[in-house]
Amino acid sequence: MPKLSVTIITRNEAANIAPALGSVAWADDIVVVDCGSTDATVDVARARGARVFHRDWKGFAEQKNYAAELAEHDWILSLDADERVTPALADEIRALMASEPAQAGYRIPRVSWYLGRWIRTTDWYPDRQLRLYDRRRARWGTRRVHESVNVDGEAGRLQHEIQHRPYRDLTHHLDTMNRYTTLAAEEMYEQGRRSGLASLTVLPVAAFARNYVLRRGFMQGTRGFVISVLNSYYVLLKFLKLWERQTSGPGTTEPVSPDPHVRTPGPGPRGPGPT
Repeated sequence: MPKLSVTIITRNEAANIAPALGSVAWADDIVVVDCGSTDATVDVARARGARVFHRDWKGFAEQKNYAAELAEHDWILSLDADERVTPALADEIRALMASEPAQAGYRIPRVSWYLGRWIRTTDWYPDRQLRLYDRRRARWGTRRVHESVNVDGEAGRLQHEIQHRPYRDLTHHLDTMNRYTTLAAEEMYEQGRRSGLASLTVLPVAAFARNYVLRRGFMQGTRGFVISVLNSYYVLLKFLKLWERQTSGPGTTEPVSPDPHVRTPGPGPRGPGPT
């Protein structure tokens, strides 16, 4: 029977880390890699039985790969501090781990709590994340934002959900979008992608239509409309920043401060809206 390590990267997560750790207390090993919390994150994590390590911030993927290297077991469940493993998902993972899993990694649906309700429409759902994997055959890729696990072979799928509470309020949401679109624009620029009038007009409109109509955002009333509008704005802002970078040249924007405890909902590595 394979054993399981849970890995979490943190910074100033005292408000979230206890319930996150509580939801995986059944795991064989829990590793927390902290990048310099100034609150009680480290003390809370240790009190909850986690093995806590410090590492200066190197980026999302680098931190998560480092955490996997510190794990005692090859099978890894990677969790963010603002996420919770539901009891149903815990049972499903334990049943899977009762023998050697057939796949090298498994995608898990993720549902986000937003403005007082679970969101099961728009690009935010089912938002399947490859979080359960064998580190001998899988590793986090090096994208700056919306990083994902690259697995050797085809990934399997689990049925039950991770619960995600990504934003405190609209202001927090907008602040996060601002940071993430800067990272996304920088990455696109380095990859040789460029923005133009079509990117700034067609793609944001398409993102709204996809979220609100095709992915049934209209079924969640005002919340679905707000998410669809903000997903469209995310696309617009990302391509505006790319246009600014290609027009002004590299080195003209301020560096983005790391905020590893904020994760943007979206369908896997692509994030909200077309890229």
